Amino acid sequence: MPVVIPTGVQVDISGANVGVKGPKGEMKRTFSPLIGIAMENGQIVITRKSDQPAERALHGTTRAVLANMIQGVSAGFERVLEIEGVGYRAEMNGKNLVLHMGFSHPVEMEPPSGISFDVDQKTRKVFVRGFDKELVGQVSANIRNVRPPEPYHGKGLHYLGEKIRRKAGKAGKAAK
Repeated sequence: MPVVIPTGVQVDISGANVGVKGPKGEMKRTFSPLIGIAMENGQIVITRKSDQPAERALHGTTRAVLANMIQGVSAGFERVLEIEGVGYRAEMNGKNLVLHMGFSHPVEMEPPSGISFDVDQKTRKVFVRGFDKELVGQVSANIRNVRPPEPYHGKGLHYLGEKIRRKAGKAGKAAK
């Protein structure tokens, strides 16, 4: 399946190196030389030399990564985390995200280049935005690891829509 290139996105293919530039940012990546990448009629076509299982896997992965690069530089990606728990909150300090998660100190996180944070105080949500899907996911996971949701009350940081496996807790002492 070819990858459609939207208007405003420039793609530079030189062998296994692919560069994508759009309104949100610019990305470069080197792919496996076993996979052929070519431009045809404003679309990127990915081909493989044989039907070996390793090359078939690389073919799908290459196509997905290229599609994510193009979507990232044109529209961008966003992950939303929810804060659950009494006294837990997040706020912005310039570009940095400050989390008050029940520790003796606030946890301040600085965004890497290409990533921006946003906080909605009313709904207690943290938004992580960027053009690199891999980096957005990794930064979101790092934020979640500050205070992952615990299974008894569900307090902590979790992704929007994430199901937290809950435990019953103590059932009480047995009579002797």
